[in-house]
Amino acid sequence: MPPETARPASPRPAPADPFTLRPARVHEAEGRGKRAFALFQAARHPGPVIWILPGHLPELPMLRGLPEGVGPRLHLLRPGSEVDLLWSAEEALRSPAPGLVIAEPEKELSLTAGRRLQLAAEGGRTTGLMLIREGQGSNAAETRWRCDPQAAQGRDSTPQAWQLIKNKSGTCQDWCVNWNGATAAFHMVSEACERHKPAQAAP
Repeated sequence: MPPETARPASPRPAPADPFTLRPARVHEAEGRGKRAFALFQAARHPGPVIWILPGHLPELPMLRGLPEGVGPRLHLLRPGSEVDLLWSAEEALRSPAPGLVIAEPEKELSLTAGRRLQLAAEGGRTTGLMLIREGQGSNAAETRWRCDPQAAQGRDSTPQAWQLIKNKSGTCQDWCVNWNGATAAFHMVSEACERHKPAQAAP
């Protein structure tokens, strides 16, 4: 009998929506709406969510204002220095337990720091999201998002402008999104922000 020919590997399924962050990678978000984007991702990722903030920041996430189901899964870390913050992020990413690791570095991420975070995410198969100041990201990041709130058109949600400005695995694009801040569901908005197309987050 002739030898069996190898079948080509099946293509990777397309994500259910454009806001699915690739696992085992570190992503970045900047802009005034970066924390809203982080909360949106926290609502979509099952399992523990670790959020690492600089210890001197006076503001903390309000449990009653978090999306549904996020509060009981949220673990806050407040290191006293930037070095400790990056170390904490590495250790959290290296663990397979968290569903999402969010960190807020205050200084520009060097290529070395970015690569270390990336290797840690690959080791733990964990998704990381760095909330950075504009222009202070790392070239090692898988994606970078520019996030800004828009003028509200209703009382139930706040439009968000989310721009994918760096993407190692595809093209860049921008969207106008209505998200009510309470669940993982969202609505895509037309360019003129006139019509709503319902969308549901992937399970």
